[in-house]
Amino acid sequence: MAESEELGVIGEIEEDGLPVVFKFVDLLPPEETRARLGWLTVISWKYDGGPRNGMPATDTNARMLALEHALDDIEQKGHCRHAYSRTGNSLKEFVYYIADRERFIAAFNDALAGHPRYPIEIHFYEDRGWSDLQKIRELFRRAT
Repeated sequence: MAESEELGVIGEIEEDGLPVVFKFVDLLPPEETRARLGWLTVISWKYDGGPRNGMPATDTNARMLALEHALDDIEQKGHCRHAYSRTGNSLKEFVYYIADRERFIAAFNDALAGHPRYPIEIHFYEDRGWSDLQKIRELFRRAT
């Protein structure tokens, strides 16, 4: 088993009385990687989770998985590093660290050519210390 598989975390918190599931690897990459990838990139997909306790419908989830596979391809090409994903309370977020916003968007658009349009928003935040991922890691460490 690879080290990242051993350190993988799938955990649940409650937000506004609804379950929210997080998925991440509980390991910070080497300092050189963190220094190179200083932009936190949040890809948000809002959906109607009311009928399903805050979770996406089956067809919406299938589309989310297609987007996630495209993001995996972008990561394999070295354009980003997965930080975490969250699903619940009518919101799916794919969170990555990247080096360059323009190069990421170009790779993103290339990877999604031929995909149907997704109802997403992308926001970038400077996070050279990877503090966002560290907050998630700490949240789940306190829970155990």
